[in-house]
Amino acid sequence: MSFPTTGQPTGDPPPMSRHEGEPHVDSVNNLLNKLRASVLGANDGIVSVAGIVMGFAGATTDRHTIFLGGMAGLVAGALSMAAGEYVSVSTQRDTERALIAKETRELAEEPEEELAELADLYRERGLSEDLARKVALELTAHDALRSHLDIELGIDPDELTNPWQAAMASMVAFTLGALLPMLTILLFGAGLRVYVTVAAVTVALALTGYVSARIGDAPTRPAVLRNVVGGLLAMLVTYAIGSLIGNGVG
Repeated sequence: MSFPTTGQPTGDPPPMSRHEGEPHVDSVNNLLNKLRASVLGANDGIVSVAGIVMGFAGATTDRHTIFLGGMAGLVAGALSMAAGEYVSVSTQRDTERALIAKETRELAEEPEEELAELADLYRERGLSEDLARKVALELTAHDALRSHLDIELGIDPDELTNPWQAAMASMVAFTLGALLPMLTILLFGAGLRVYVTVAAVTVALALTGYVSARIGDAPTRPAVLRNVVGGLLAMLVTYAIGSLIGNGVG
């Protein structure tokens, strides 16, 4: 496709677009999704370990016993998050690779059909038939595989999901979140630890709810309310169960 010149001398480089150097929209979305996953992982760590240590605090005032329970929950939760994320992202990566291989094979075996399919996809997005054909021809000549992966499957072959990276991020996020209730319940005496932990967890859950809503461009008040109420309910239930068991054993 040829374009008219705009008065620039032929030997000069084209003027830099004001968008050149800015992150691609897909890259920004991927970054936001990773950030949101990290916030939610930290949120899981806060709620899970807060519930565990509150249950132990309801059953006993012994700091060492509460520490053992909280640490067991932290380690098990972090490893579970990492393993689950690794399996999930590995499955996603395998699927992406299989789709790339399938598209590569189809382009090699049926180039004309694939070209027509690409033109049809651009026509469905609003381009005229002639323009869609021209765009498909130019993109195919430039990088046929990448063009098909982008518009058909939404896959960037340079940014496939990394299961190890996802697993580590989930484990770290969960651990950081879990450390808050662990520290508050252990650093304060028996008379204050429950109240301080509830207050600290409430503030932390309000923050993670707010941040996750902002990242997803959703209303913040319902997200904060759901997060805080769910966390408080989990702590209340486990504390009550711990108290009942502690009194029964005693």
